Amino acid sequence: MQKAKVRKVSTETLTSNLPEERREQLCASLGNVELTLLYKASVHGYQASAFHKRCDRQGPTLLVAYNRSGYIFGGYTSVDYARSGREITDEEAFLFSFKSGTSSYIKINSGYNARYDDANGPNFGQQLYFCHNNQPVVYHQGGNAFSINTSSMYGNETQLSECEVYKPEVSVEEKPWRNVLWTPENHKPLMTSVSQVRILMIGPVGAGKSSFFNSINSIFTGHVTTKAILTVQFRTYPVNDGREGKPLPFVLCDTMGLEEQSGAGLDIEDISSILQGHIPDRYKQKASRPASLQEKIHCVVYVIDATKISLMSDKLQEKLASIRRKVNSLGE
Repeated sequence: MQKAKVRKVSTETLTSNLPEERREQLCASLGNVELTLLYKASVHGYQASAFHKRCDRQGPTLLVAYNRSGYIFGGYTSVDYARSGREITDEEAFLFSFKSGTSSYIKINSGYNARYDDANGPNFGQQLYFCHNNQPVVYHQGGNAFSINTSSMYGNETQLSECEVYKPEVSVEEKPWRNVLWTPENHKPLMTSVSQVRILMIGPVGAGKSSFFNSINSIFTGHVTTKAILTVQFRTYPVNDGREGKPLPFVLCDTMGLEEQSGAGLDIEDISSILQGHIPDRYKQKASRPASLQEKIHCVVYVIDATKISLMSDKLQEKLASIRRKVNSLGE
């Protein structure tokens, strides 16, 4: 079987025993992660001191054990090993087992501690002990933290042929989703006549357009802001880089929310005037005046409450479809 790729630890190069197929399964269960091999009992020893020397203060860890019956099994904890002498609560902890084409995962039972953080070898739920008494042995003491069947988990074969501990780390894509030919240092806008991109937010009443802007503004200013509230007129909101910073190269534009009743909320006929820059900030009615390219809308964002999509009326859906057609026609 193909061996999993691992990184160098200190000056040692460690070879993983974990088959690629199983590695991918475990990585999928943990999210988009890579596994760095920290500890290998056949190299470092089965002593608890060797385990803690390489695995303490490493963040989340994944223990993988192997026995002569062909089982690959172990457990995950999201909390550091630290020899603190405390019982550890960890709702993300789980056990797993692979044998031939089968796999199983066992979550921590509610209300139980995931492990006891002492100077001994790794344990899960003070129930399943690995490298027990500094020996290549797994020992099941019994308990209720995990619903374990030792026969299906490791075939009741307690002698270990190997024990490894990995550190899961967020994976960086080997191939970028697109190749960018510029960097922040050498980037040059294609159009110098537009210093700020104007982004129009459109959505039903109560969808959260104003809240969306406040969230964006709070991120860049560094503190919570409520600059935008219930919108009853066309508004433009520049965003600054920091409390007293320079304006960022975009402006968020808000409108009155859409309503299903005819004549209520944002009038679809006003959309064209807004997109073409004929309506200035705080204007309530359609205006007719020349607009520069800087004043026109360059991008439209639809803001919709994801929890209410299935409840959206046919009339409101038709309004959104009409707006989309109008936006598309002006963008041609």
